[in-house]
Amino acid sequence: MPDLRYKVTPGGQLTGHVRVPGDKSISHRSVMLGSLAAGVTEVAGFLEGEDSLATLAAFQAMGVPIARPEPGSLVIQGVGLRGLTVPGQPLDLGNSGTSMRLLTGLLAGQSFDTTLTGDASLSARPMQRVVDPLTRMGARIDTTATGTAPLVIHGGRELQGIDYVMPMASAQVKSSILLAGLYAHGRTCVTEPAPTRDHTERMLAGMGYPLQREGRRVCIDGGHSLQAIHIDVPADISSAAFFLVGASIAAGSDLLLEHVGINPTRTGVIEILQRMGAAIQVTNPREAGGEPVADLHVRAAPLHGIEIPSELVPLAIDEFPVLFVAAACARGRTVLTGAEELRVKESDRIQVMADGLVKLGIDATATPDGMIIEGGTFNAGCIDSHGDHRIAMAFSMAALRAEGVIEILDCANVNTSFPGYADLATAAGMGIEVVRS
Repeated sequence: MPDLRYKVTPGGQLTGHVRVPGDKSISHRSVMLGSLAAGVTEVAGFLEGEDSLATLAAFQAMGVPIARPEPGSLVIQGVGLRGLTVPGQPLDLGNSGTSMRLLTGLLAGQSFDTTLTGDASLSARPMQRVVDPLTRMGARIDTTATGTAPLVIHGGRELQGIDYVMPMASAQVKSSILLAGLYAHGRTCVTEPAPTRDHTERMLAGMGYPLQREGRRVCIDGGHSLQAIHIDVPADISSAAFFLVGASIAAGSDLLLEHVGINPTRTGVIEILQRMGAAIQVTNPREAGGEPVADLHVRAAPLHGIEIPSELVPLAIDEFPVLFVAAACARGRTVLTGAEELRVKESDRIQVMADGLVKLGIDATATPDGMIIEGGTFNAGCIDSHGDHRIAMAFSMAALRAEGVIEILDCANVNTSFPGYADLATAAGMGIEVVRS
């Protein structure tokens, strides 16, 4: 991957209308479930980012015909639950933890062996959290000695449904078990300790697969089938979050984010920012492809520090890098606890963000499961994003309130979730220079 960095000039404001790319979580699932459905699934708004394209390539390698008539549009010729074929080589999932964890469950019920690999970052991320419950179901999955990829998933296993109480809230683990449950004998139930994104459940139900949901427990029975549908992927709230924060902290900003997914398991970032004093209005609510969407109108507003409620943490887990930037611009102290999951993302997002904030002059203290941030002023500086797309974009927004240029290293992975980010941010009023070398 080529070396790429951002040089972001201070100041500016975010104005106008912006539509960020399609939701990454829903894009992954549209390919996975569309491939397993009977009939032709058409997808609009598909995220053309490297992570979701890795999922697409994996299913093409397993014999699924997928056409891309135009950017953001897919036509998937579903092969049914039993129609995948053995890939000719290991499936390289790049940087995508969602692809690897969900595919592990899905492939545990196949008749053939599969090997899943990824880049250095993905190969360091914990996979035992999905391997353990899948093993209880009868799967056989080999990992490294430390429970990481490459994963060798042995086919031809008879899976049995289990009743699994998750020790930690994780949509990826929940989804992996449910996808294995499609192939299991009997009933598979998952109970989560806190609500997590439910895109898998919504799409399964939309494709006609019977499932039962009661509170934080979801159950499916093996042996049913999926029917092809049309999927309209809304704009990704995780990508919109950068603009929600940027427009909140940059004086004079007035921005409309269009057609954003507001699934209630994903809206923690909106509620946290509103509790901090952000002026965010949810307008024109509607439904697209079984998912709630709306336009988000955000204006600049003075923010204040808060103690982030524990129940909102799993509803905003991917948005904390940019929420830390908001906290750094807020008056007073912001405290986050209960977010140890951030330490095993594409980077250790707690430590990397704390280090970067301190380097820019902010009083930030990393804790085992969160951070304590005192609002202050950003200095100029050079930040290492550690190849983490959300770290890179978060610090680019910090430049809106900085006293000098902020340079951000190792930004190529922004394309995993937000292709065209620098161009869109520039069009909205930021000054981002992309430097390639």
